[in-house]
Amino acid sequence: MKISNNHLKATFNARGAEITSLTHNTTGREYIWQAQTKYWGRHAPVLFPFVGKLKKDQYKHEGKTYEMGQHGFARDLDFEIIEHTSDQIIFQLEADSNTLRKYPFKFELRIIYQLDGHSLRTSYEVRNKGKQVMYFSIGGHPAFDCPFNPEEFRSDYWLEFDQQETLYTQRLDGGLFSGVEEAIELDGQRLHITDHLFDKDALVFKQLNSTQVSLSSLSQKWLTFHFEGFPYLGIWSKSQESPFICIEPWYGLADHITHSGELSTKEGIRKLEASSSFNCHYTVEIH
Repeated sequence: MKISNNHLKATFNARGAEITSLTHNTTGREYIWQAQTKYWGRHAPVLFPFVGKLKKDQYKHEGKTYEMGQHGFARDLDFEIIEHTSDQIIFQLEADSNTLRKYPFKFELRIIYQLDGHSLRTSYEVRNKGKQVMYFSIGGHPAFDCPFNPEEFRSDYWLEFDQQETLYTQRLDGGLFSGVEEAIELDGQRLHITDHLFDKDALVFKQLNSTQVSLSSLSQKWLTFHFEGFPYLGIWSKSQESPFICIEPWYGLADHITHSGELSTKEGIRKLEASSSFNCHYTVEIH
């Protein structure tokens, strides 16, 4: 299933409502990581109803303990297509008996992809269809080729923030936040993607000044990622050799190693009243 305009074409899979390709019509260049299993076998999964790992892969709500794997279940479920035009597609996932066993909330999740000029906008709409307060997190995990140019190396690239930043990453230990905060060196507003940048797992930033970050190399600026409103941003790649970079806007975080497991007190969790909705979006601008 595809959408396109005069500049870009995007392809999707109903499993996880995941984008699998974003190409430029003139150059034919691919921007989305093509999920080579040697490195990482996904393209751009949605993270719902949790972002990251839960302590012991469990959480507690109203006296009951539930099991849940990393990043939740939405990325591995089939979505329904409820609207499809030339330049927009809308996917929907609703709670059912299977999800309710893992996550006791009646939700509706819509993911809307829309092309506009040289940009692709990804929107998340979460609706609480139940009669109780709903707790959730949501985030994006899009992976981009890096390098784009076969004559370059990943280490020739950098991420440039649009505002001055003093960066501290929250360190992970076995997927959980350890409480260790570590300064990350910038070159002006540039974060160079060095070979050892991800030796200690993902970089996780809280409450940045910036609302956009650009991926560039010596040859050109390749794309700008707009994430206004998101309180957390993750940057990740699998290993020194992995030829991709993930730019991840989040409303939610993995558990801290000291977390009690109680859902309502989880750091970064969103609270949604009955019959209410939550909306957010991020945009990838191609240069």
